[in-house]
Amino acid sequence: MSHRFSRRNFLAAAAGAGAIAMSARSYARILGANDRIGVGLIGAGDIGNEHLDALKSLAVPDNLNLVAVADCWTKRAEEGAAKINAPHSMQDYRKLLDLNEIDYVTVASPEHQHAPMVLNAMDAGKHVYCEKPLAHTISEGFDICDKSKTAGRAVQVGVQGMSDDSYASAGEAIRKGLLGRVVEAQIEYVRRYGEQGFCREPGLDGSMPKPDDLDWGMWLGKAPKVPWNPHHYFEWRCYSNYSGGIATDLFTHRLARIMKACDLTYPRRVAGMGGIWHWPDGRDLPDNFEMLCEYPRGMTVHVLGTMSNRHPIEHCIRGYRGTLTFTEEGWVARDKDDKILAEHKKKGAEDLGLHHSNLHNHLRSGEPLNCPVDFAVWALVTLCMANESWRTGRMLAWDAEKKAAVPADTVPLNPFPEGTAAPA
Repeated sequence: MSHRFSRRNFLAAAAGAGAIAMSARSYARILGANDRIGVGLIGAGDIGNEHLDALKSLAVPDNLNLVAVADCWTKRAEEGAAKINAPHSMQDYRKLLDLNEIDYVTVASPEHQHAPMVLNAMDAGKHVYCEKPLAHTISEGFDICDKSKTAGRAVQVGVQGMSDDSYASAGEAIRKGLLGRVVEAQIEYVRRYGEQGFCREPGLDGSMPKPDDLDWGMWLGKAPKVPWNPHHYFEWRCYSNYSGGIATDLFTHRLARIMKACDLTYPRRVAGMGGIWHWPDGRDLPDNFEMLCEYPRGMTVHVLGTMSNRHPIEHCIRGYRGTLTFTEEGWVARDKDDKILAEHKKKGAEDLGLHHSNLHNHLRSGEPLNCPVDFAVWALVTLCMANESWRTGRMLAWDAEKKAAVPADTVPLNPFPEGTAAPA
């Protein structure tokens, strides 16, 4: 599916010729079945290789043309291209964006490079699948959101759990009153790392020389210019210049589930707590972390993230009429006496392939994206606020007019749900 066949351009051309605008279904019949979608990938590290595996498995069923792989480490780019039999590999991702046969790019770089790469991709006319989080900062997230709308380019964000229908199904049930007034939700992403610590590579030699074919300056991008450091390159999730750590790398997946189920957008107040409690090894992001978020609809969300202990807590949403608990099979809702109110067996899964296919269907027929850019911005705002709260030691509030996080004690306290008035 080349750019001349984009849905926007096709329908505009048809209208210009005096034709009746075609439905998404009829558009799919003419273009979707026969036109291949050209795909490129930027960032061929561990996560990038997971995408390459998924894309390779989808090449035939989704009619894909796997065109190119780019990575600042030439060896990785070449190995990635060989894995999927792509004809092109390059060190400079901008050369990938110059290829006309590419319709969308998958960005699987470290977080600090997401925004520049996604924005450049849209400037080049490409649609984008961007790994989570959408960006490294709130302002970058808004830049991507604005560009997506003005450029008419689709951005699917890699929270692949949104391709599990459990959360949309829960949202529909909650909107119909299944739980009554919802007041709280809890969820976790807990792990137990070995002695090396959260996101450290066991046995990594800090004196490892930079590979000759790795462009360190390109990897750093707009981050502070520092000498080659293998810990920064391989363990970038430990450093705030490149990542938001537990919050943006892990909590993105969990917060999105509650947001989808409870129709949440921007938070009202956010507090982040934790510390470098277990592995004081030079990292500047927490190795154990949790956050508490308050939302205008009148509910709080607690997200737990111990990396020293993997004992879980239930993933659940609490309402006045009952509690909805997510399970491996879907969800079940019970009342105060433990009587089952409703249950759901999931369709779909937390799966990279399904998430890519959702984007393919969107490009061909207009199928709604499972994790669109607006939704990803709402999550990004909350997660960045949690990290900033931890760094500053202050609870933060979201100022909708300024589109910025501000100290919570600088705005009036509103203890009531949005749209309700205080008692007379």
